[in-house]
Amino acid sequence: MLKFFKKDEKIRCGVVGTGSLGQHHARIYAGMKGVDFAGIYEANPERAKEISALHNCRAFSSLDELADACDAVSVVVPTDKHAQVALPLLAKGCHLLIEKPLCASLEEASQVLAAAQSNNCLVQVGHVEHFNPVMSFLEKEINRPGYITTERLGTYQTRGTEVGVVLDLMIHDIGIVLALVKSPILKIDAMGINILSKTEDIANARIEFENGCVANLSASRLSLKRNREIRVFQENAYLSLDFMNQKGHLVKKSDIIAYGLKMKVGLAKAGDVSSIPVIDIPIEKGEPLALELSSFVSSVREAKQPKVGAALGKTALEVAITITEQIRAKAEKMK
Repeated sequence: MLKFFKKDEKIRCGVVGTGSLGQHHARIYAGMKGVDFAGIYEANPERAKEISALHNCRAFSSLDELADACDAVSVVVPTDKHAQVALPLLAKGCHLLIEKPLCASLEEASQVLAAAQSNNCLVQVGHVEHFNPVMSFLEKEINRPGYITTERLGTYQTRGTEVGVVLDLMIHDIGIVLALVKSPILKIDAMGINILSKTEDIANARIEFENGCVANLSASRLSLKRNREIRVFQENAYLSLDFMNQKGHLVKKSDIIAYGLKMKVGLAKAGDVSSIPVIDIPIEKGEPLALELSSFVSSVREAKQPKVGAALGKTALEVAITITEQIRAKAEKMK
């Protein structure tokens, strides 16, 4: 049985790994109501000293010490170290938020899932875009998408290159698409290329679902600009949204029909798209990571399954690995 916490009882939280992303987990926990920020475990002694001083928290000398002091822990280390860090924490009974992707392999993901179950621990996977206010709008408006396109571009940096761009960036959009379409996958066709890394830096995947929906996902970590956009087409509307700037617009089928009627009676001219109402979407902006950590703490407090649990995280990982394997198989044929 999962432990139930009293309403006013603080959840003791910690962070493993305080690099470019982990430092923000520490910052948010340190200022979060209802949380007692126990401290961090960081392999780099100088970094550990810096972050612990910044947030007036303890820098633990081992994972065991951190686990003993925490109810919940964020695991923010390189992907290939996720299982290595998560398994001993789960054995100590800690609930975990593991940054995406869940693990580097399905075998490791299965081990983490089994350990979580046997130790009555929650595991949330850090698919942070699921907590972006843009996703909240999509979840309300999208009921039967027919075609989805996503584009996720990032500038090159060495962080994250222990895996390819599919596991590094595209997996965000894989998780989003799976949540919106809610249908088994029929077919995947992918391609990609590595330029600066040992693994793919640019990738494209076309996913066909059993319900007829098609999603076209593109990702690159060699762009001169950053971009995170999604376009969704369904029978009654077209939506274009920007995850990074938390804005977008909507065109409704009913408004297009009204435009056609205006053309018939001479109130609009062909090609005069200004007559079609394009609705700016009112999105209440918020920091996705703060919303994600708040949701995680609430799940721990209320002993409820997280919005992005380990099962969804494993499914997204399975799709990402299938895409990656296709890319690498095609690359081998070209040699």
